[in-house]
Amino acid sequence: MNIPQGKKVYFASDNHLGAPTAEASRPREKKFVAWLDSIKHDAAAIFLVGDLFDFWFEYKTVVPKGFTRTLGKLAEISDSGIPIYFFVGNHDLWMNGYFQEELNIPVYHKPKEFIFNNKTFFIGHGDGLGPHDKGYKRMKKVFTNSFFKWVFRWVHPDIGVKIAQYLSVKNKLISGDDDAEFLGEDKEWLVQYSKEKLNEKHYNYFVFGHRHLPLEIKLNEHSKYINLGDWIGYYTYGVFDGENLELKEYK
Repeated sequence: MNIPQGKKVYFASDNHLGAPTAEASRPREKKFVAWLDSIKHDAAAIFLVGDLFDFWFEYKTVVPKGFTRTLGKLAEISDSGIPIYFFVGNHDLWMNGYFQEELNIPVYHKPKEFIFNNKTFFIGHGDGLGPHDKGYKRMKKVFTNSFFKWVFRWVHPDIGVKIAQYLSVKNKLISGDDDAEFLGEDKEWLVQYSKEKLNEKHYNYFVFGHRHLPLEIKLNEHSKYINLGDWIGYYTYGVFDGENLELKEYK
C-alpha cells in the first residue's frame, strides 16, 4: 500500500471494552470513539490490534450486547472507504464473520506482514508468541478447538457470557496478560520474538499489543519494536506518516 502525502496509518489495541463492567468502560469507549472521529480525515488505514473487547463470542445468530458507539463509528469509517484491519486478541478471539459481513472489516487470527511505502511491518496482537506464555499457549489450543467452541455455543448466552466475563477478569492464565511493568529488554518476550524473526527476514517495524505498555525499542539500525500500550490507563496509539512510526497519546 502506498500512503498518499498527508495521509497516515493508525494503530490501536487493548481497549477491553466491557471490563470490569459495561458501565465502567463506557467513558473509555466514548474517548476511543472520539479518537476515531478525530483521525478519519487523514487516515489511509486503521489497524485495531486485538482485545478491542474484553470478551467477544459469536453465536450463529447472536453477538454480545453493547458497544454500539464503537461498532457504529467503525461502520461509518468503513463505509466511507477507509480500510480497517482487525486482529483478534486473547480476549476477543472467537470472531466468526460478523465484522466481515456487517462492517466489511477483515479479521486476522495470526500476525501478518504489510508493506507501506516500502517499509515492512509485522503486525499482530502478540499473545502466545515468544519463549514464554506456556500455560496460556496450552489454554489457547483448548479455546480455539472447534469442539470446545461447539460445546460453548450450546450454553445459553446469558450464562456463557457471564461466566466468560468473570474468568476474563479473574483468571490470569485465561487472560494471558502479564503485569504491565517493564523489566528490561531481556525479559520482554515479544522483543525476543521480534529479534528471532529478524534472523529469518528483515522488518522495519514489529507492531504488537497485549502487554498494555507503550514501548518503542530499537532492535537494530533499521528495525524497531513497538508496543501500542492500551486504552485503559495510557490511551496511546501508533501513527505512521509514510516515513516513520511513532507512539502518541490521545488526550
